[in-house]
Amino acid sequence: MSKLRLGTAPDSWGVWFPSDPQQVTWDVYLDEISRVGYVYTELGPQGFMPQDPEQLRDELAKRNLTVCGGTVFAGLHKGKEALAKAIDDFGREAKLLAALGAEYLVHLPEQYTDMHTGEATEAEEIDPEQWKNLVSGTDELARVLLNEYGVKLVFHPHADTHVDTQVRIERFLSDTDPHLVNLCLDTGHIAYCEGDNIEIVKRFPERITYVHLKSVDPVVRARVLAENIALSEAVTLGVMCEPPYGEPDMPPLLDALGGLDREIFAVIEQDLYPVEPDIPLPIGARTAGYYVGCGLGPVRRWPY
Repeated sequence: MSKLRLGTAPDSWGVWFPSDPQQVTWDVYLDEISRVGYVYTELGPQGFMPQDPEQLRDELAKRNLTVCGGTVFAGLHKGKEALAKAIDDFGREAKLLAALGAEYLVHLPEQYTDMHTGEATEAEEIDPEQWKNLVSGTDELARVLLNEYGVKLVFHPHADTHVDTQVRIERFLSDTDPHLVNLCLDTGHIAYCEGDNIEIVKRFPERITYVHLKSVDPVVRARVLAENIALSEAVTLGVMCEPPYGEPDMPPLLDALGGLDREIFAVIEQDLYPVEPDIPLPIGARTAGYYVGCGLGPVRRWPY
């Protein structure tokens, strides 16, 4: 059995926002992932889950679930005010995670496209001063989270952000403090931006401490690149797909990650927003079965 610890996230149930009429509610999400047999889950968008730690702990316990991490967006390239806001936002999430015994908080860089409409909200490129803000701000944010809450920051490269391509990812890792900032390797976002996941693992093995498992439909991606389609629209076109049908090729990548020989959470994310409420459960079950077949776990109720 691999040392990769399989989990899932509200993203795989079509949840992108704390509250949205097109999304399932937090209790439906927890019920359904428990039904599949998942053991580990992320919290999802900040505010999606109950914010009272005692209530959330009880809700998780009665479904035999454990939180492995959380996710928060920040636009640290914007400077001091953005960093101050991030310290507050991430601090609230880190406090909740620490109360639940979780130790990872995923830093999602702010998109330059609107998550609802796909329209550009700022330039695709940032200048040297903004890059410096991003790097120093991430280091400082990670330092605060670790010192005050015992929570480790992992940075998540993301399409439609200023850290998306492999070149930018490698530059970011080279510029940030390896004692504070590590990588959430999102296999889908890296493939979406034409990066090589295995090469990144080989070049920065000590920096890979958390993983998002995601697959990209190469046919849809080709259209996205050709037509310069924003990520939000690409998701509605089905650019993120189930692992047997997409890229990267998972077995060799899982072997490379397994070769790191340490326990790493590998959290399934298949962007589905917006989606009909009956769609995610069977996808989540099939995907769990796929990764169990690859030697990952735990999944309590597989096979059915």
